[in-house]
Amino acid sequence: MASEYTESSIKTLSSTDHIRLRPGMYIGRLGSGTHAEDGIYVLLKETVDNSIDEFTMGHGKKIEIELADGSAKVRDFGRGIPLGKLLECVSIINTGAKYDSQTFKKAVGLNGVGQKAVNALSLDYRAQAFRDGETKVVEFAQGKIKKDHKVVKTTEKNGTLIEFTPDEALFGKDYKFRREFVEDMLWTYAYLNRGLVLTLNGTPFKSENGLKDLLEKNLTGEVLYPIIHLQGDDIEIALTHGSHYGEEYYSFVNGQHTTMGGTHQAAFREAVVDTLRNFFKKEFDAADIRQSIVAAVSVRVTEPVFESQTKTKLGSADAAPGGPSIKDFIGKFVQQSLDGYLHKNPESAQAILAKIQESENERKELAGIRNLARERGKKASLHNRKLRDCRLHLGDKDPRSEFSTLFIVEGDSASGSLTACRDVQTQSVFALKGKPLNTYGLSKKVIYENEEFHLLQSALNIEDGLDGLRYGKVVIATDADVDGMHIRLLLISFFLQFFPELITAGRLYVLETPLFRVRNKKVTHYCYSESEKDKAMDKLGTTAEVTRFKGLGEISANEFKDFIGENIRLVPISLAHLHSSDELLSFFMGKNTPERQDFIIDNLKVEKDLVET
Repeated sequence: MASEYTESSIKTLSSTDHIRLRPGMYIGRLGSGTHAEDGIYVLLKETVDNSIDEFTMGHGKKIEIELADGSAKVRDFGRGIPLGKLLECVSIINTGAKYDSQTFKKAVGLNGVGQKAVNALSLDYRAQAFRDGETKVVEFAQGKIKKDHKVVKTTEKNGTLIEFTPDEALFGKDYKFRREFVEDMLWTYAYLNRGLVLTLNGTPFKSENGLKDLLEKNLTGEVLYPIIHLQGDDIEIALTHGSHYGEEYYSFVNGQHTTMGGTHQAAFREAVVDTLRNFFKKEFDAADIRQSIVAAVSVRVTEPVFESQTKTKLGSADAAPGGPSIKDFIGKFVQQSLDGYLHKNPESAQAILAKIQESENERKELAGIRNLARERGKKASLHNRKLRDCRLHLGDKDPRSEFSTLFIVEGDSASGSLTACRDVQTQSVFALKGKPLNTYGLSKKVIYENEEFHLLQSALNIEDGLDGLRYGKVVIATDADVDGMHIRLLLISFFLQFFPELITAGRLYVLETPLFRVRNKKVTHYCYSESEKDKAMDKLGTTAEVTRFKGLGEISANEFKDFIGENIRLVPISLAHLHSSDELLSFFMGKNTPERQDFIIDNLKVEKDLVET
């Protein structure tokens, strides 16, 4: 019998209960900390953002962050939250000073939600404000007030101290802050706030040259000319060209890393094209101008409008209420400053011109091959049963479209298992015939000459950049053996060489599948490592049946459904800590056989060694 729909069916949740019931609306996702976008980093970032806003307003030049045992402390030396409003500021939504544009101009946090979400999603939360020789503390548990302390005297410097422990009931018992992700976050803050010193457990993070330092740290190959670094009121840009394929951007609004871009990034891309066309007095193709560009742009605007609470994409069009649009603001600055720089630095101008002409020549050379490949692709697509597409794609109005995924697998066996159990709404399967070609040292011509690569590019729709990308995630799903690892490396090198923006945008992943199945008549455990298998054996006893999965084709469709559903394990492919992708590709995929042999021999471990370690 269907339940009745009456007045008693209508519920009103407190803001704390709503945050805990629907955390995704506030922090994007939960997660255990294995991915940089997991919720525990959003909690930390929301806390540091408030301290950054204090620095931006001219108060406090140091922020101290401490991480230990799954807990975080953030201490700034700004003005400190007014003591009489401390409780409300950390617990009541839509309460804060950032609604007063005179108190906080061009801040990141504008909606009064961030710190309340940190509070609500933490097992324990403590806020302390220091102001003019007085201090006050408030303590919470899972967003509920635990103790509201009285104001007492203090000798501490003005500022705010926030301490929180994410709730393991939400983030899992095994969650942890990974230092490398936190370090990346703090470096970004340092690049965007010169003069600010951030410390992580005592280690300082500071930048002298802003976005120029950011590009130098993140460059993965040689550049064709020195980094151009230009600054103005509320805007800073840095750019250069490399020898790689694709475009790479780092964009920021009010100190917020807008990983999904937005109106400011689009305006910058357009402004660079217009400026270089005017400077060289030739209508170059926009794609030729931007090919191989690496750039960063940071703007500060009043009351930015982001497309979500996690602030990864700017939606607003105005630089300031009643002021110029973002497009006009950035366009005018780039036109004037970049044009002036190129006139003063003719060597850089000539290097840019040579790069544009090289890209133009390659594009024209590819034109004939591309047309033939398209015709061949049309014929192949009529009979091509290698792609099992899904119904929703990235950019569709359905909110599930962001979760659309393309699994790249080897062979019909693995393709069959995955296809049989996938979610047809959001999961697609592309089957390779075997090991793909090693593309290292080859030009982009190979994409059109190799039918499989061309069909893969067409399936992704990334021939002209990521704007048309059809899937939110591209997942390499290969066997857990030597051949599978080789195919994985060949695919990663393909994307790294020709479509690096797919990696820098955080779209490329590797699927983890279990190595073992341990079961008895009542219970089945799937284990992703030797240690997990040993633990399962301890639980089920020595009589348990152990199966070693060597290939994806050995996993039945019913079992596969568990591995690509809610419990899917994806490892993101990242360039964050890679010094030079050129050197990496040369070593692993090039023809340096003696060096590679020596490396393998020096680092080889037999199974006995692995067990002992």
